[in-house]
Amino acid sequence: MSVVKSPLAEENLKVVSDALQGALVDLVDLALVGKQIHWTVIGPRFRTVHFQLDDVVSTARTHADTVAERASALGIAPDGRAETVAKQSAVGNVKEGWTQDTDAVRTLVDALGSVISRMRERIAATDEPDPVTQDILIGLTRDLEKHHWMFQAENVNGH
Repeated sequence: MSVVKSPLAEENLKVVSDALQGALVDLVDLALVGKQIHWTVIGPRFRTVHFQLDDVVSTARTHADTVAERASALGIAPDGRAETVAKQSAVGNVKEGWTQDTDAVRTLVDALGSVISRMRERIAATDEPDPVTQDILIGLTRDLEKHHWMFQAENVNGH
């Protein structure tokens, strides 16, 4: 039961709900992965990667809040609990211990690539059912793609 009445038709609400919930889970996990690597990164490019990770975490957290609030505005209860994130996220696992700067960069390239791919699917899925949600997804994907580009530039020749 929802206390908020959605302006969307029931069939559209299901598509939008799935898109927003998936986006929320991926963004929460991306922020967690980014912060974990931020704390454990080591190597010659420590400082650069360390600060880049802060930017990714900030972006992910800001957009996660926007996505969750959009869901709430549509009568969808967002679920960002650890158990849900662990079960549903597309972001890969981070190894335990210290993370070499080159591994940190590769991990972020992969994680961002995975999340962006799923966001683009959500953008396509929400085109007709809810252009407002689609607009949110487009904006956050743009920001994630910028981070993806920057980490790829750090990973030239796999180093």
